[in-house]
Amino acid sequence: MKKLTLFVVAIILSTAIGVAGGFQINLQGQKQTGMGHTGTGLLLDNASILFNPGAVSFLDSLRGVSAGGSFIFPRTTYLEPYPGVYTANIEKHIGTPVTLYAVFKFKKTAKWNLGLGIYTPFGSKLQWADDWKGQFLIREINLETFFIQPTASFKLNDKWGLGVGFIYATGNFSLRKGIPIQDSTGKYGEGNLEGKASGYGYNAGIYFKPNAKFSFGLDYRSQVNVKVTGGSAEFTVPASVAQYFPTTTFSTHLNLPQTISFGMGYVVNPKMTLALDVNFVGWKSYDSLIIDFKDNTDNLKDIHSARMYQNTFIYRLGMQYKLSSKWTGRLGAYFDATPVKAGYFTPETPDENKIGVTAGATFNITKLIHFDMSLLYIEGLTRTDTNIETGFGGTYKSKAVIPGVGLEWMF
Repeated sequence: MKKLTLFVVAIILSTAIGVAGGFQINLQGQKQTGMGHTGTGLLLDNASILFNPGAVSFLDSLRGVSAGGSFIFPRTTYLEPYPGVYTANIEKHIGTPVTLYAVFKFKKTAKWNLGLGIYTPFGSKLQWADDWKGQFLIREINLETFFIQPTASFKLNDKWGLGVGFIYATGNFSLRKGIPIQDSTGKYGEGNLEGKASGYGYNAGIYFKPNAKFSFGLDYRSQVNVKVTGGSAEFTVPASVAQYFPTTTFSTHLNLPQTISFGMGYVVNPKMTLALDVNFVGWKSYDSLIIDFKDNTDNLKDIHSARMYQNTFIYRLGMQYKLSSKWTGRLGAYFDATPVKAGYFTPETPDENKIGVTAGATFNITKLIHFDMSLLYIEGLTRTDTNIETGFGGTYKSKAVIPGVGLEWMF
């Protein structure tokens, strides 16, 4: 029964990790993604609703709508500890985060701009084969989230802009894991968890453009306190142990991390623009996990488990070059440090230090309609670790190819 109790702890932990940010997505604008996902100190388009609400008031158009989506092709390989030679790969699948931004100005001379952003900051799907060696930790997890952000931006003068947005977060997830108990046919049991989460936060930014060459930005995206209530936990096990795994519900609360971003843009000449962003991500807020089950047994007790995430920085560089009146090209790169400390690595969120290389382009269909494209390649640095709580260890290697497209319409 002790092993079964550890399994229940593990299944709940992985669910919380998914909600808490183990699947953070940085694909909130196609132009920005093409430039290393910079945009805090550089005004590119309506996606400034997320990157820096203070810049939205500097948009020239009275109204504008932009929509986009990316297609994530992830790959992760696991190698068991030496001298073992067993390997496993996640099942092939495609993630599809989306964005939608709309802005409105009452008249050309108005100092106020209003906007609405709908985007996917957390979400992914990860599936291992049902019979892989880590099946009692994870078989499959699927997370979908949406942030809805109404925004107001005010232009103080020709140099300064302020903006703030209210965030409503909503999402759902599902998860499957094997249970180390076999039925009469030799088939292992399985646990299934499902839940819905919601929370609130805000996004505030300052934009400063002292002259035609330089622009600067400072943005703060608050913690989003996510609550899960009425999540369902169901277990498929032999009747002889079913009393230890009752179908029940659970609740928890989690803090999605705050992000503080500083950025600058520099116009080298009428054709070339450079950008730099530094993001501070406050992952330290996720130091423990508390789970409250509606029904408890001797083996299904409320959980209080340390996670001990650490704060991290992301460093980003980008370049934009106007190739012609129709085409604009972009390049970028970034380094993203993992928040997961040694001893806390899990196959549910195989998170490593990552290097991203990006490219992108915009084609002006007309003066008011633009088609955006981006391509991001992420290379995770090989990582070897053993989880303190579960004792499961190995070497992991991850990478992803992410093309994206978007359409912008100004009117």
